[in-house]
Amino acid sequence: MKNLKYIILFTSLIILMSCNKKETAKTAVEVVETHQNTEVSKAQFESSKMALGTMVEKDFPEVIKATGMIDVPPQSKEIVTSFYGGYVKKSSLLVGDKVRKGQVLVSIENPEFVDMQQNYLEIKDQLAYLQNEYERQKTLFEEKITSQKKYLKAKSEYNRQLTALNGLAKKLKMLNINPNQLNASNIASSITLYSSINGSVTKVNVSKGTHISPSDEILEIVNTDHIHVELTVFEKDAMKIKENQVIRFKISEASDEYYDAEVHLVGKTIDEKSRTIKVHGHLKNETKNTFNIGMFVDAFIEISNKKSFALPEDAIVEQEDEKVVFILEKEENNHLIFETAEVKVGRTYNGFTEILSDNLKDKKILIKGAYDLSGGEGGGHSH
Repeated sequence: MKNLKYIILFTSLIILMSCNKKETAKTAVEVVETHQNTEVSKAQFESSKMALGTMVEKDFPEVIKATGMIDVPPQSKEIVTSFYGGYVKKSSLLVGDKVRKGQVLVSIENPEFVDMQQNYLEIKDQLAYLQNEYERQKTLFEEKITSQKKYLKAKSEYNRQLTALNGLAKKLKMLNINPNQLNASNIASSITLYSSINGSVTKVNVSKGTHISPSDEILEIVNTDHIHVELTVFEKDAMKIKENQVIRFKISEASDEYYDAEVHLVGKTIDEKSRTIKVHGHLKNETKNTFNIGMFVDAFIEISNKKSFALPEDAIVEQEDEKVVFILEKEENNHLIFETAEVKVGRTYNGFTEILSDNLKDKKILIKGAYDLSGGEGGGHSH
C-alpha cells in the first residue's frame, strides 16, 4: 500500500511538470508575437501626426566629401590702404556699415602732402620759363648764333623738370588730389580715401589719431552680391571633379539645411603640403543667401547618379542592432496594427535612405512616427 502511494505521488509530479512545460512554451510564443506586432488607435495615430506612405524612387548620387568656406571673388573685396603714411584725421565707419562706390572712407593727414603740392606748383611755374628758354636756344642754335652746348643744356633742364612735374602729378593723383585743379590757395594737408566698390565694412583697424604706414590695412570692404563656395578636395578624388557637377553644402556650425551650388572651376595644381586641390563653386540662388564671408562649410560633390527605392529617414528605426520599419498589416476596431520588418539599407541622401530589401514594394509603411511606435514617447501598445 505504501509503495502504491509513492507511485501515485510520482505520477502526479510528472503530470504537473509536463503541464508547466506546455505553459512555458505557450508563453514564449506570445512573447515573439508581441515583438512582431504593434497596434495604435486611430485617435492616437492622428493626434501624434503619424503618416503612412510607400517606397519612392529617389536619386542616390555617388558623392565626394569636401570642406571649405564661403568666399567672394577678388573683385568683390577691397583692402583699403594708403600709398603714404600719416595720422587718421577722420574715420566714422563701423563693422557692418554699408558703403557705396565713391563714398568717403577715411581722411589722413601728413605734412609731406603739403610739401608735395608745393613742389608741384613751383616746378609748374618754372617750367614755363624753361620751355621758353629751351625754344629760344633751339632757334639760336639753328641760326648758328649760339653754341650747341647752351642749346643742349637748356633742353636737358627743361626735360628734367618736365619729368619731375609729371612724376609729381602721378603721385598727387594717387593721393586723390587733382593736379589740374591745384593752385596756391587750395593746398591741402590731408587726403581722402574713397571706396572703389559697393559693399559692407568687414574690418576696421584704425580710429581717429591712429598713425598708419603705407603697408597698413585700414579697412576691409566686401560685396556679397556674388558669393561662392571655395572647397578643398583630396588628390585621390581630383580627377573625378568636373565643371557643372552639383554641389550640396551646409554651414557646419549653423544648421543641417543644405544649399545648392555647382562646380564652376577646378584647380589645376596640387598643394604640396596638404595634397589637395581647390574647387570653386557658384551658388544656384544667390538672391536668398544670408551667409557671412568666412563661414566653414561641409559639402558633397555629386559625380554620378542612380535611382533607387527609398524611404524617409524617419521611417527607419533601430531595434536590437537591426534596422526595422513598421508595415501596416490591417485596420480593425478603430486600431491600426503594424508588423515589424527588418530592412537592409544603403546610402542616405537628402533626407531619404536607400532600401536594398525587395519585399516592401507597394506596402503601406509608417513613414512618420516610427520612433514613437518603437518605444519612444507616445508609442503604441503591443498586441
